[in-house]
This record gives sequence, C-alpha cells and structure tokens, in this order.
Amino acid sequence: MKVSRWVFWMAIATLAFGAQLRAETIRYTISEEGSEAAAAEASCDDCGSCFSCTPCCDDGGLSFSLFAPSEPCFDDFISPMTNPVYFEDPRQVSEARAIYLTHKVPLAAGGGRVNLFALQVRAAVNDKLSIIATKDGYMTSSNPLINDGWADINLGVKYSLLRDSATGTLLSAGATYEAPFGSPQSLQGNGNGTFNLFLSGGRRIGDNGHWLSTVGGLMTTSPAVESEFIYWSNHFDRKISDVTYAFTEFNWYNYTASGAGGIPGVEGGDLFNLGSTGVTGNDIVTGAFGLKFKPSRHTEIGAAWEVPLTARRDVLDNRLTFDFILRY
Repeated sequence: MKVSRWVFWMAIATLAFGAQLRAETIRYTISEEGSEAAAAEASCDDCGSCFSCTPCCDDGGLSFSLFAPSEPCFDDFISPMTNPVYFEDPRQVSEARAIYLTHKVPLAAGGGRVNLFALQVRAAVNDKLSIIATKDGYMTSSNPLINDGWADINLGVKYSLLRDSATGTLLSAGATYEAPFGSPQSLQGNGNGTFNLFLSGGRRIGDNGHWLSTVGGLMTTSPAVESEFIYWSNHFDRKISDVTYAFTEFNWYNYTASGAGGIPGVEGGDLFNLGSTGVTGNDIVTGAFGLKFKPSRHTEIGAAWEVPLTARRDVLDNRLTFDFILRY
C-alpha cells in the first residue's frame, strides 16, 4: 500500500531529522552564572562515556559486575509503556521490568479478556550495546479462541548510533528474534520465528518534556502461518512534579503480508501473530494516556489505558497496562 509505505519512510525520516537537530541547538552562553551549569551538563560527554564518569555515574550503592549500569545522563527520561514488545527505549539501560496487562477482546473476535504477566530484562554491555529480552510471560484468558499458556520469547540487541546529553538526543538501532517457544493453545509457538528490525529515538523537549519514537518491521520465517507488519510508536510526556510524569502514546500498525490461516481479515497486533488471510494493507492505530511515578533513577511505576483510534480494532477493544521497573 503506497500510503502506508510513505508513512513508514516518513517515520524513519522524522527520527533522523530529530537527531540532526542536535547540531543546530548546541549553544552555550559563556558567563559566570551559566558556565558552571553548562560544564556540569557537558561533563557526561566530556569523559567520552557516562560509564567511565564517576561524578555522573553514581549507581546509588548498587554494584554488579556482569553488566554495565544504566545510562545516567538521561535519567530525566521515562520508558514507554504501550506496544511493550516492540516500542523500545532508545537508552542503554540495565533493568528488570515487570508487566501486567489486561486486554479486552472485541465480541467479533470472541470477546473475553486476556491477562499477561511478563518480565522484560535489559542488560547494558557497555555505553553502546545492550542485550534485550522483550517478550515472555504467562497469559490467562476467558476468550474461547485463546487458552491459558506461555508466551513466545523475544531476544535481541540494541546499539546506540547517537547520544548527546547536552541536547537530550538519542538514536539507537536494534534487532530481535521471537522464538516460537510459547503454547499453541495460547496462539503462540506458531511458525519458525520472526525477526524485528527497529530504529528508536528520543529527544528532550524544554525543561520537563520528552519525545520517544520507535519505527520497525517484522519479517517472518514462516509466511504460511505468520503475517508481517510495520509499526510506528510515539510517546510524549511531561514532568508534572518531582517524581510524577503524565504521558500519551500512539501506535500505528500496517500489515504488509498476510498468512494463510487465522481469522480472515483480523490480526493480533503486538501480542499475537495469527497468520490470517486478507490482512495485507490493513491499518490499526491505538492511543493511550497514563501516569508514571519515578521516585529515583532506579525505580519506575506506571499505568496506561489504551484503546483503538481507528474503526478497525482487530483483537483489541481496550487494554490496561501496569509496569514496575527496577533499574541498575
């Protein structure tokens, strides 16, 4: 579909343009009043890496030798919540993120609810590279087509292409592989797996705002039983107190290749790949709003309410997502 491909490339161009803005916005005013603040802000980059900078890399007393601490120069950012498998934080972080979501299925797809209990893990190898595990967990369901069982497992890597703490600009690229280790009765475990390639960017907006964006696409190794799609997710937040953020998010999915089974004309979004026929060219857009509580750089607690914004809903009527992050 020409329009969808145009939007996809526009998303990539938007991320690239946002990254380029950093070159135009780095301006320091040389004065006694501002020099100390500017030096403190620039120090995160002056030493080459936050990971080697003692003043800006305090780990709060935590100490592990197997992986590097999270990037401290972007501690004012929060992680996105919706499209949890594919909307990736552009920062290099070491964390465990517990997720609970309750997902209402439309009556046209059988109705009922699906509940997912999952744990994502991200481990920074250094200031450029992270290992990420973005999908796993156990689901319970009252939908007649989806039974209780285990989700597939998604593993991959993320690499920083750009980081500028002075302007608050980030750009990363990554890839994941979803292994079909889940339970078939939970509409998992089909095919031989899918690959996800993505670009993820972020930008500080003023003193209290942030924009995050991820664009990517899925490629299946089993086209008969799995569909393919491209996606573009965006997050905008504003800090409304010392520890509280309000945010809104939008997710766009466009199906580029149908499978040979599933539910004709209906697909599964971010959690399920039904491999349905007749979905090529289908679009669905979802919107969400929520709050995050961040009492320290090591902890985030969030809640988000998500609904479809398009007439097409596929398997999503609404979704409530909670997360709890412990970050090193």
